[in-house]
Amino acid sequence: QVQLVESGGGLVQPGGSLRLSCAASGLTFSNYAMSWYRQAPGKERELVATISSAGSSTNYADSMKGRFAISRDNAKNTVYLQMNSLKPEDTAVYYCKAEHKVIRIAYWGKGTLVTVSS
Repeated sequence: QVQLVESGGGLVQPGGSLRLSCAASGLTFSNYAMSWYRQAPGKERELVATISSAGSSTNYADSMKGRFAISRDNAKNTVYLQMNSLKPEDTAVYYCKAEHKVIRIAYWGKGTLVTVSS
């Protein structure tokens, strides 16, 4: 039973920071590239950031580059998303995704809601 459980979402003021966590179980975590996606009301799901299975490479959507940082701790089977300088347009449900680096099978978490508002 593969499980991805996001946490750390909540209400934050514009300009504030938040760190999301995604804890994985039921898989060999080091074999999976990890990503964060988000989906705002009425919009399509979009990629936020990706980190390779060993943590040696990261990629960001242009709008998030410089404000967000993805990292992982393979010893803890956890991937993180540090979000700084948050804006109201960052409000969305944030989802964690695991994709096997070879087989390319993918798993999704249920999401955590981030609301940026004063």
